[in-house]
Amino acid sequence: MKIIIAGGTGFLGENLEKYFTEKGNQVYILSRNPKRHNEICWNAKTTGKWVDILENADVLINLTGKSVDCRYHEKNKQEIYSSRIDSTQILQEAVNRCLHKPRIWLNASSATIYVHSEKHLNTEANGIIGDDFSMNICKSWEEAFFTTKHSEVRKVALRTSIVFGNNGGALPKLKMITKIGLGGKQGRGNQMVSWIHIDDFCKAVEWIINNDHISGAINITAPGPVTNETLMMTLRKKLQIPFGLNTRVWQLEIASLFLNTETELLLKSRHVYPEKLLQSGFLFSYPDLESAMENLLKS
Repeated sequence: MKIIIAGGTGFLGENLEKYFTEKGNQVYILSRNPKRHNEICWNAKTTGKWVDILENADVLINLTGKSVDCRYHEKNKQEIYSSRIDSTQILQEAVNRCLHKPRIWLNASSATIYVHSEKHLNTEANGIIGDDFSMNICKSWEEAFFTTKHSEVRKVALRTSIVFGNNGGALPKLKMITKIGLGGKQGRGNQMVSWIHIDDFCKAVEWIINNDHISGAINITAPGPVTNETLMMTLRKKLQIPFGLNTRVWQLEIASLFLNTETELLLKSRHVYPEKLLQSGFLFSYPDLESAMENLLKS
């Protein structure tokens, strides 16, 4: 297959590129700073010669967007919004021009589209979508993506949870704080953490590509969400760290200022279930946290 990944130089993109390349596919990366032979320059805002690479592509994957791991002041909020909407809209313009369009377009979204929930398990069918900055970003993102329809292009929005892997994302940071004795619960510790192993993330993307009946928004998360307290306890156990100091909300607020981030990333309860994936027959290699951490933290 010919696969195009926009914004493919981050954690998820790098793993997807490796996964599909090792299976013999041609993978091209749309990047603002191309350095390798398979990277094509684009600015994620305007059309250019990069449009040509979409012709006769089998798969388009768009992962473009400024990281939400920052302070939510007005400048960053605008960049978070525009980087997602602009890239989606300009890719749509490029797809419109193609004589032979990609047969499937997967666009990033986020499991944070659902409200803070400790009890209600959000599926695609019954998920409660609320009204705050993060949720409104996701709603606008998906609206920009699904507005234009082509009968020959199947569209899937990936409502992805926290992805655990050793070469990026949240896990290296969590490992670091656990090793220095700060691996206790954050806040009350009862906020739910929806997560997925990086291998299952890549497998799920491949599964969606190969199953023509899957379309629309889909939750990309393992079926075993856990509390923050359980997550940190499992990390300590696997890393053989005997204790971990708990962090209260006011301490997190202070720390977030110095770390240039937001406490929402730790304190929001993301309680999400992959109903559509499971109903389609997808089998997780790591359906529970214990098996995932056993694999990722093995020495």
